[in-house]
Amino acid sequence: MAIRHSILALLQDKARYGYELRSEFEARTGAVWPLNIGQVYSTLDRLERDGLVTREGADGEGHVIYSLSPAGRDEIGGWLSTAVGREAPPRNELAIKLSLAATLPGTDLPAIIQEQRGASLAKLQELSQLRKDVSGAPRTADTARLIVLDSLVFQLEAELRWLDLCEARLVHTGQIAAVLPDAGPAAAG
Repeated sequence: MAIRHSILALLQDKARYGYELRSEFEARTGAVWPLNIGQVYSTLDRLERDGLVTREGADGEGHVIYSLSPAGRDEIGGWLSTAVGREAPPRNELAIKLSLAATLPGTDLPAIIQEQRGASLAKLQELSQLRKDVSGAPRTADTARLIVLDSLVFQLEAELRWLDLCEARLVHTGQIAAVLPDAGPAAAG
């Protein structure tokens, strides 16, 4: 589980309290996946229950400090050295939406695909610009952020190719007519 292991990884650097963990996670991942502080503390409670972290006490401001236990070090070592499993693919809301829309009478599937393509292209442009802005500074934090941004850009590029394939499948099955590019007035003669 990404949050559980992310917290363990962050504790590998030094002991921290919940808000520090949240801030550090967001800093290292480019704030792409904001964490709810309640999620951080509930995860810390489970990690402590499982013997993977220990409470070190409180700092001068009343923050409870957590550190990695030896079992936590083993756990994070195993997570980092093991490939991410692909047995159960994550649910993809867009794939579910399009597959259901394809089976619902009266649904304008091409319009849904076009709407998504526009939104995906806009997000791709935004992330590409952000990636370009960040790539100018060779700091470790920027490298971490670029890793996340690269992943998001590649996912959007793949999504756009997949949307093209969905549209081509509709043309192939005769569910929509092929849309030919406008050749302009010269082609009319």
